[in-house]
Amino acid sequence: MKSEREIMLANEMYLPSDPELSSLSLNARSLLYEFNLTHPNDNTLRQKILEKLLGRFGGNVEIRPPFFCDYGKHIYLGSTVFMNFNCVLLDCNEITIGNDVMFGPNVQIYTAYHPLGATLRNSGRELAAPIWIEDNVWLGGGVIVCPKVKIGKNSVIGSGSVVTKSIPENVFAAGNPAKVIKEIDNHDLL
Repeated sequence: MKSEREIMLANEMYLPSDPELSSLSLNARSLLYEFNLTHPNDNTLRQKILEKLLGRFGGNVEIRPPFFCDYGKHIYLGSTVFMNFNCVLLDCNEITIGNDVMFGPNVQIYTAYHPLGATLRNSGRELAAPIWIEDNVWLGGGVIVCPKVKIGKNSVIGSGSVVTKSIPENVFAAGNPAKVIKEIDNHDLL
């Protein structure tokens, strides 16, 4: 029999009030409380807290407080990742972020979603699907990324965009919902 956490990570309807999930969430909130109250000069303490909080992260990771997530354990960061102030990663499923990725302030990554039908939605059960952000991606300030989305390498998402569908490699996408505006290469300025 699968645990509620295994059900959650399988993108099946799970119960977020499950004792194991509640304990993991409380642990994450406790670590985030410490993280978000660290002195601006105390990078060493922030790195130690991230080691306890996140599933994995590479070298040269900077997350500026405040930062928020559900569990932390389902967040996998590559190397040279920068998240500006007030980012929210709802990691009810896996969030995989590649190398050399930048987040503007107020970026929100949502793996969680809910049934459309009121009866199922009011049952207290939820769903969660993974999100992938590949290498060299830049998410502008206020970007929202929805469940089941993959953002291809070298792509840029314009500020304030809502990404509801996967975005290919090497493009600039923007809007609500985000759409590809143009292809980009390594020499594009704007």
